[in-house]
Amino acid sequence: MNSRSAASLAPRLIAAVALSAAVALGTTGCTFITNQSTTIPYSPSDGVSVNETGGDIIVRNAMVIATEDGSVGNLVGVFVNQGDKSGRINIDIADTTLTVRVPAGERVSLGADTDPLPIENLGVKPGANVEALFVSGDGEAVPTAVPVLDGTLPEYADLAPTVEE
Repeated sequence: MNSRSAASLAPRLIAAVALSAAVALGTTGCTFITNQSTTIPYSPSDGVSVNETGGDIIVRNAMVIATEDGSVGNLVGVFVNQGDKSGRINIDIADTTLTVRVPAGERVSLGADTDPLPIENLGVKPGANVEALFVSGDGEAVPTAVPVLDGTLPEYADLAPTVEE
């Protein structure tokens, strides 16, 4: 009698396993064909991050805080030297070249630890982007669209340039 009840349980067991597999695949199958949003890199603030500078210095949260008419601006952001030698990063932005020196293994925060770098003749109004090239070494750097903001938000009010009349 045991062989008979074992034989009648086998199809039920196979059906239960198949149903469980179908439910598991149906509820998780979309991750096989859909990109996961948590794996897409992004800048979690108003500025942009740049890893491809051609050298050891990378850029975090770079942005320009400009006057209302966009005539002048201040570059703010964090520059991190991941190398073991002191270095510098050159920033080509709005027909201006700026330089920041960063000690080995350290960071320089423009707008927090030090004054932001002024950009004369910016020519880009807040709400737009300005193209910048961040170069810290001999490797290849990639042009980056840097957002231009104004001092409307309280956290940026002290970073906005003042225009003398």
